[in-house]
Amino acid sequence: MPIPGKKVVIAMSGGVDSSVAAALLQRQGYEVMGAFMRLGSPDGVEAAEEPACDASTQSSVHSPQPSHKQGCCSVLDSADARRVAGMLDIPFYVLNFQDDFGRVIEYFVDEYNRGRTPNPCVRCNDWLKFGKLAKYAEAVGADYVASGHYARVENGRLLRGVDHKKDQSYVLFGITPAALQHTLLPIGGMEKTEVRRIAEELKLPVFNKPDSQEICFVPNQDYAALVQRRSPETFRTGELVSTTGEVLGHHDGHQHFTIGQRRGLGVALGHKIYVVDIDAKSSRVTVGDKEALLKRSLVAHQINLLDESLKSDGHARVCQAKIRYNHDPQPATVMVTGEDELTVRFEDPQIAVTPGQAVVIYDGDRVLGGGWIDSAH
Repeated sequence: MPIPGKKVVIAMSGGVDSSVAAALLQRQGYEVMGAFMRLGSPDGVEAAEEPACDASTQSSVHSPQPSHKQGCCSVLDSADARRVAGMLDIPFYVLNFQDDFGRVIEYFVDEYNRGRTPNPCVRCNDWLKFGKLAKYAEAVGADYVASGHYARVENGRLLRGVDHKKDQSYVLFGITPAALQHTLLPIGGMEKTEVRRIAEELKLPVFNKPDSQEICFVPNQDYAALVQRRSPETFRTGELVSTTGEVLGHHDGHQHFTIGQRRGLGVALGHKIYVVDIDAKSSRVTVGDKEALLKRSLVAHQINLLDESLKSDGHARVCQAKIRYNHDPQPATVMVTGEDELTVRFEDPQIAVTPGQAVVIYDGDRVLGGGWIDSAH
């Protein structure tokens, strides 16, 4: 029987992780409701598409490559989620968050136009899954919101997933301390192989379904094309220059580039070169060797503190810091240097510290907080 007063709404994307998470919650005695977030069909993505972001898949070190699979939640994923909910005999609802999802896309476009590299999946988690969905859960009298992320919540603290190769705590840093008190992450203490094994044992049809590896609203992962369709007036021809200011060539818009990009630069110097700076105002893109990408420190704003001692002690704290989803946390010190400002200094210089990406602060497995990178030095 369900635990009295322990009702949980779980975000079901149709994948194996959220499906097993729902099954585990039911096994633990919770009254489980499945919810699929219908996010609409922006920019020509077919109306059947119902995307949801679970992880950041953009890397600022490599340029995007075309793909034939669109997004992480299609109409087939919706059907899979409904089918699993039916097998588990739990109620299942499709929630229309299309208008709210437009905010994520606008943010994505604006960041590229500013010469920054956005992280829409973190924003989607903050604004929709643990924002809009959390409000829905409250409205229906649920005690918790749950998801299939590889991270843990223990005693109100956000921790890395046990499977560090799959750890998704980075994309959850924006959850507020208050929201963490009402968040369940049932598979965070498991390895991916164990999750698939449970799904197979339960005869869930998604037990061997591949993981999503794409941003859900970008057809063929052509980021610049989407940005250009939505804001064609922002694309201007600009110069490609060396770190010494030598003009090496020209481009059709700085939105085609991101810090650390090596492929598709349009110039060849006989050795590897990377994008090391983007000036959106002048549309000038600077390229250089790998050493020019190395930065010792960064400043971040729009911060979220999950450990108030970061703010109260007034001293730099030894920590580890992660600057993108596929980056290992690195030894560093962190200090709150303003009302809404974090300064992080790395023990060793880091490559491609990218404005627009998130920096997340760790003490071992515990997430202390994070913010959005504005500058690197």
